Formats: sequence, structure tokens, C-alpha cells
Amino acid sequence: MSIQSGVDPGYFARLVLVVSTWAAQLARPPSQMHRAAGARRFSRNALTTAVIAAILIVALMIFVDAREIALMPPRGTTGLWPFRTLSDFGKDNYVLLMVTGSLIAVVLIAPAVHGSARRRLLAVGLRLQFVWLALAVPLAFGEFVKWTVGRGRPFVGGHADPFNFVPFAGTEAHASFPSAHCITAFALAFAVAALWPRTRGLMVAYALAIGFTRLVLLAHHPSDVVAGAAIGMIGAMYVRYWFAARALGFAIDEAGIISPLREGPLKRVAAKPSAS
Repeated sequence: MSIQSGVDPGYFARLVLVVSTWAAQLARPPSQMHRAAGARRFSRNALTTAVIAAILIVALMIFVDAREIALMPPRGTTGLWPFRTLSDFGKDNYVLLMVTGSLIAVVLIAPAVHGSARRRLLAVGLRLQFVWLALAVPLAFGEFVKWTVGRGRPFVGGHADPFNFVPFAGTEAHASFPSAHCITAFALAFAVAALWPRTRGLMVAYALAIGFTRLVLLAHHPSDVVAGAAIGMIGAMYVRYWFAARALGFAIDEAGIISPLREGPLKRVAAKPSAS
């Protein structure tokens, strides 16, 4: 790809066009032919996930949470450093920063290149938008739930009490439910696998590994992990449907099944500013 040297007077016009077109595409009304079937399928999958998760959460709180955290090594144990390192790969701030930085880089570079290079970058940018929103939407909801529920982290208060709730506390000590790391990991796993289905096994292993580290590090109860996983997946499902209903990166068939498009849909956006 070639980038013109010096100051290109048309660069900023193309930059504004790329950003405004992306925003308009995300905000426009749904247009995909089979969006109603996709909406029904999404609703069924989201409801099933939510019901199963709710049953598991209640069962874990009553029968498992206190027993599980009692089996974990004490906080600060020296040998836990590999789990701490691995756990950071699911930290919401780190993952969002990485995706945001990549998206900004695409936004800044795309107007400076031409032809097929721009089309490829715009297609990459569309996918980065999807991943960013698939993370941001469930994380925002998860933060609201954390603040509302105010569940104490393991052993806050001096003993294993899975029912230590202080609603609206707004403190880190009472921000256990749900796990933000698990929201991030499972949302990211769903989003990446939705774009590239062959990565599904790897992404499932990544998400499960992040969930396991949160238990070993006594950062969360098992029910917190399940809640985070459910919120992350449902939120990413919703964002995928939003994109698919607008034919952005995904297609919906007659049965409502959503699958990734082979090529980005932004060729017309890349072509418009080329003459300037």
C-alpha cells in the first residue's frame, strides 16, 4: 500500500467521509431481507442463555460458591503469578484499549491510501467496529449490574459468604457480580468466532482459561463467572444481530442463521473519495 508524501489537501475530507459513513451505517434502519427471522432466532438464543445462566447462578450461590472459594489458595500466594499474567489478557481496559487503538489506526490510515488497499482497510475497520461494540455493550451493562447488586468479593467481611450484598456500594470490594474479565473474555470469544468461525475452539479455550484464573485468584465466585459469561455472550449476540440486520459484515439466511460475509461491504465508501 502506498501513502502519499506531504500534506494531502483531500485527506481530511476523506477522513470525515469514512467516519461519517461508518456512523451513518450503524445508525441507519435495518434493511436485511431476513432480519425478522434473525431477530426471532436471536431472541430464542438470548432467552435460552439467560434462563440457563440464571438457574446455574442460583444453584452455584446456594451449593458451590462458598465451598469452591474455600478450596482456592490464599491471595498473594507466590506461585499464582502465571494465573495473574494470564488473567490480564481478559482485563476489560486492556482489551478495549487494544481494539480502540487498532480502530483509530485504521481510521487514520484508510483516507491516505487508495484502491484495493483502502477497501481492505475499510473491511478491517468494519470488523474492528463490531468487536469494539461487542465488548463495550455488555461491559456497560455489566458495570451497571455490579453497581446495583454490590456483591462482596470472596472473603470480604472475613469469611466465605456468597450472600454478602451491599447494593449501590460502588466499591471495588463489592464489585464481584458479574465478572468483568469474563464479560470481556466471552464477548471477545463470541465476536472473534462470529467473524472467523474456524477460531471457535481456540476462543472458547481462551474464555474458559480467563474464567478459571478469576476463580484461582479469588477475584470472583463461580456464579460471578457464569454471570459474566452469559452477559458477554448475549451482548455480543445482540451486536452481531444489529450489524447483520444492516448487512454490515454479516448475512442472515431464511432460517435466521447469521454468518459472516466473505468481503467487507464498504467498497462504495472507498471509491467515492478517490478522485479528490
